[in-house]
Amino acid sequence: MAETPDFTAELDTTGLYCPEPIMLMHNKVRDMQPGEVLKVIASDPATTRDVPKFCHFLGHELIDQQERGDSYLYFIRLG
Repeated sequence: MAETPDFTAELDTTGLYCPEPIMLMHNKVRDMQPGEVLKVIASDPATTRDVPKFCHFLGHELIDQQERGDSYLYFIRLG
């Protein structure tokens, strides 16, 4: 099993589908500071496309992306 990066906050969007995970991510990052790391847990396969786009457009760094069974994990360092 891959090592998981250290993270500041966690957001579990399991069971939610596009666009809800991204909307919740927008809300969560508002409460965080640049440099902090957000761990996102998702079950929607569309997040494999949406999360990298979210990071690219908002200037955040996707430092790790993992698939574990039916779950997708993302570690995002805020820009």
